[in-house]
Amino acid sequence: MGYTRYDRINEEIRKALSEIVRGMKDPRISPLTTVMRAEVTNDLKLCRVQISVYDEDDAARRETVAQLNRAEGFIAREIGRRMDLRHIPTFEFRLDDSIEYSVRISEILNRLSAERKENGNDNE
Repeated sequence: MGYTRYDRINEEIRKALSEIVRGMKDPRISPLTTVMRAEVTNDLKLCRVQISVYDEDDAARRETVAQLNRAEGFIAREIGRRMDLRHIPTFEFRLDDSIEYSVRISEILNRLSAERKENGNDNE
């Protein structure tokens, strides 16, 4: 029962962060940036944010996360304006590769399926 409060806080912070990141005008932040998860520590002092950047260039993905970490003060102020929290946490942005990994696995499976059909081994 005690975790529901933190779950609500995590979800509200994730939503607010998504709006803030979408509204940022910095050209170094990829427009294909998604806030995947926000997890606040029990003392509400730190929030670890998983960011997914769907971009082919690894340097662009890393630059987006680095730029978000540099803009942490601005982001914290915006969270303070949008949410009624007693303490605004410090934000730590990390790159989340789960979507990219899923796309890569899907491409491999599709390629294997196509190869199987070409070879006439379509028994399954």
